[in-house]
Amino acid sequence: MQKFTPILLGSDINVYGMARSFNEAYGIKVTALAASTLAPTRYSKIVNIEQHPGFSEDPEFIKVMREKIKEYKNHEEPVILISCGDGYSELLAKHKEELEEAFIVPYIDYSLLKKLISKEGFYEVCEEYGLPYPKTKIITMADYQDGSYADVPFAFPVALKPEDPVSWLDVQFEGRKKAFVIKDLAEFKDIVGKIYTNGYKEDLILQDFIPGDDSNMRVLNAYVDKHHRVKMMCLGHPLLEDPDPIAIGNYMVITPDYDQRLYDTVKAFLEKINYTGMANFDIKYDSRDGQYKFFEINLRQGRSSFYVTLNGYNLAKWYIDDYVEDSLKDKETVYGNKNPQTHRLWLGVPPKIFEKYAVDSDAKMAAMALLKAKRYGTTVFYKKDFSPKRWLLMKHMYHNYYKDYERYFKVNKAAYFDK
Repeated sequence: MQKFTPILLGSDINVYGMARSFNEAYGIKVTALAASTLAPTRYSKIVNIEQHPGFSEDPEFIKVMREKIKEYKNHEEPVILISCGDGYSELLAKHKEELEEAFIVPYIDYSLLKKLISKEGFYEVCEEYGLPYPKTKIITMADYQDGSYADVPFAFPVALKPEDPVSWLDVQFEGRKKAFVIKDLAEFKDIVGKIYTNGYKEDLILQDFIPGDDSNMRVLNAYVDKHHRVKMMCLGHPLLEDPDPIAIGNYMVITPDYDQRLYDTVKAFLEKINYTGMANFDIKYDSRDGQYKFFEINLRQGRSSFYVTLNGYNLAKWYIDDYVEDSLKDKETVYGNKNPQTHRLWLGVPPKIFEKYAVDSDAKMAAMALLKAKRYGTTVFYKKDFSPKRWLLMKHMYHNYYKDYERYFKVNKAAYFDK
């Protein structure tokens, strides 16, 4: 097999999941470039974090990468860059032409990225290609200033989220969340006011709230090769989400799922738009019309996407088979999780939290059976990367979720249940 060098961008749990995927498939240690070292990658023997303060944004990003271009331009083996965050995906696409002087950059062109990374742009593309999405109204800063934003066309509760997730990272105020479920007009006006008086200038996405709890969500990862053909799809059924307001919507438990109709819909969409690389969709089932509605596309694997590797579709191998081995071109699409006998449950929290807080359902019963049969796994607890320091840090990280669920779960529950 031809040798290669992967370089990951970031240092969070997504990075660790990709580093572990590379280690499981090829037995290698990888390098990651990041602005700092976050807990999931600390004290690791399978990923080396190279810190560059300010690296997550330009101009520092391209300044560092220009030095890396010089370092790797005549490298004896292919070097592949893999983003593990929205901001890095945008930076790779923005500088793709220059970076390709030394690296494989398996990402879409900047013009398509600018459409898809914005929720507003994504919904326009959904409209064009027939991908179902929630009824949506765009709110601009001008709408807030002239008061027209208060004309809410949907029945409460409604969903509200920032159109630009990258600039949202810099906005801070009490009660800030990744996304909001709002119960009435007074709360709506209060939240929009706080958003626009605390530095956010981009649009907001106001949506018809699709009823139901976490168990109505789905997450789908797909790999699209360099010829824009979908080669792998893996569907997951989230059963529990993070209750912390700043992380709400992050999946904490995922059980494997299979739906050929949904696979066919996503495959057609990705191939029509000439997509390239890994894609991650957040989806929710709408019991009112029996349709799956698409919230967003992440232009990378998701933070909880190690569930894909866990279920036998190693995330790292698709990149290498495509760009290094060139072995995907004649292969048919792999539709993941068809055989329940191979299913494995992915946990981002201790099992006791899952058992206590996940909504009772048939899917939860099936997941509990996987747990009982020891057919489950995590991203961060990896036997080949064991050390006392790392084990203690990861146990501490997992133990902290007990406090988060005790503090936030009941508050958030009222917004999702019995609607």
